[in-house]
Amino acid sequence: MGTRRILYPCYFNHALTRAEGRRISIEHALKTPKIQEIERAARKVGATNPVIEPNSHPAHWFRREGRLVVDWKGSKESLIKKVARKLAEKS
Repeated sequence: MGTRRILYPCYFNHALTRAEGRRISIEHALKTPKIQEIERAARKVGATNPVIEPNSHPAHWFRREGRLVVDWKGSKESLIKKVARKLAEKS
């Protein structure tokens, strides 16, 4: 089992700035990222045991977007970048 990593939709949101929580480049960001899309992309890049939880990002608690908890052996940044690339393939 790897280290648990938490992914929030705001990490991939085109409408947000880096200061507001976006963690990827604007070129790879989505206009309306959905937690289900992020889960599918995380599975495809090798993250295991994905669990969607109803909790929201602390800075965006009012949006109720949910979060994804996965097991991942690498760094959180590498996971976010791989998921972002996979999401961009679909768009």
